[in-house]
Amino acid sequence: MRQALAPILLFVYNRPQHVQQLVTSLLANAEAAQSTLYVYADGAKDERDQAAVEEVRGLIHNIRGFASVSIVEREENWGLARNVIDGVSTVVKKHGRVIVLEDDLVVAPYFLRFMNEALETYKDEPKVGHIQACDYTQDPTLPDTFLIKWTGSWGWATWERAWQLFNPDGATLLRELETRKLTKTFDFNGKYGYTRMLRRQVEGLNNSWAIRWNASLFLHDVLSLNVGKALVQNNGFDGTGTNCGGGGLYASNLWLKPLKVKKIEPITENKEARKVYERYYARTNSFWAKAVRRIKRTLKGDFGR
Repeated sequence: MRQALAPILLFVYNRPQHVQQLVTSLLANAEAAQSTLYVYADGAKDERDQAAVEEVRGLIHNIRGFASVSIVEREENWGLARNVIDGVSTVVKKHGRVIVLEDDLVVAPYFLRFMNEALETYKDEPKVGHIQACDYTQDPTLPDTFLIKWTGSWGWATWERAWQLFNPDGATLLRELETRKLTKTFDFNGKYGYTRMLRRQVEGLNNSWAIRWNASLFLHDVLSLNVGKALVQNNGFDGTGTNCGGGGLYASNLWLKPLKVKKIEPITENKEARKVYERYYARTNSFWAKAVRRIKRTLKGDFGR
């Protein structure tokens, strides 16, 4: 591949075991040895997290196997949203493109190959602004790759040209969605509460950067290249994460073979793929589905959100 490999940007906090799993999975990718790794380590919220934060920092200073490793250690707790926005803005400005991971993920052996090939294939396509390598629908009707007007945040990549569209002002995004009467479409025909998530961000009830990124590209009619075979698995639903409760709602099976990147023409949303997500959310996000999951989790002693 003639184009220099995209830098990998990793955000970590206080989960050393998760960080080790992710780094190990990245090193199983042949491209890791030629890739620059940036690690952003957030500061502890309080004394209870201090020991685990220090353990993570000791671990990341011993990472080997990449072309280079650059570490940014926050002296105070920035929180994930501020950390991600600053880290992505800094790295993508320097390199023009970036692959982004959080510490609770595990990637497949051909993850980096796919992401780099996709970044190169769509680099000059303004209608595509995001690449997402995780599929949790496990729907066999999805093609290997497809375009959709939605962004996932578990193992993703973008370019500087697209990141310039990011608007951190949730109130402005929400107002535009409502004014243009796009909330139902944004919510997959009302099957998942993305608008509610954005409204809660505006109200200070969450601090999600991802919902603002999703809305930013959605309002610009910019698409995401998604996969029908998962190259990323989220291991954060074990009660250790700030924003993740228990359960296997978003479980995925890693695809352990190469996933070919072929430019999709024309550059339009795959309506059938969108219907797959709509059906998935209808099945998993209904009142009764939530009630059954809560009962099962309670019986297991999992009281996470």
